[in-house]
Amino acid sequence: MKKHTRRLAVVAGAAAAAFGLTAGPASAAPSTVWTVTPTGSYTATNSGNIVLTATIPMTCTTSSASGSMASATGNPATVATINAISFGTSASPCTSVLGNVSTVAVTPWTVVAQDYNASTGVTTGYVGNITANVSAGACKFTVTGKASGTYTNSSGVLAVNSVAGELVVSSNPAPVNCGTVVTTSTKPTFKGNYVIKSSNGTIPKIVGSNP
Repeated sequence: MKKHTRRLAVVAGAAAAAFGLTAGPASAAPSTVWTVTPTGSYTATNSGNIVLTATIPMTCTTSSASGSMASATGNPATVATINAISFGTSASPCTSVLGNVSTVAVTPWTVVAQDYNASTGVTTGYVGNITANVSAGACKFTVTGKASGTYTNSSGVLAVNSVAGELVVSSNPAPVNCGTVVTTSTKPTFKGNYVIKSSNGTIPKIVGSNP
């Protein structure tokens, strides 16, 4: 009986320890209540070059976007939509070694918040629901997926910095006239900074807090 009691105590202690290990990180879970100030429409303009790399870099010196921002609850949570985004202009087209690049975004894209650092005012998340039809010279292909990024309250900069594997080259439609340069095995990346301004000219703030 004593041995049985000791075994039960050991099992109970192990279960309690295991619960403690799993419950501990839960108390430090990322924020789930997102307060956006002000809500409503915004515009975004690139700061520095915007670069889409699909084996070769495709560089845009001009890019802009617009959409709307809203408070949200959840993790992850959509705090903004990108209703329109353009890359390059007729006077300043995006370029690559294959020739000028045309990128037509299929919107809306989303800005998704996942974590918030109160000491720095930085929200970590990603730009999601990305679909873009790209032409680089005669090469044509479609990119889909998401791109990791951060938003900094003090500067209003949305820094897009995707990692390989988040974006893919679509097989439907498949790349055309791209040879081995861009294939469905290519893992594109999308990098660049956008300065965000609300409709009243202020820098929007995104604050995450635990409920």
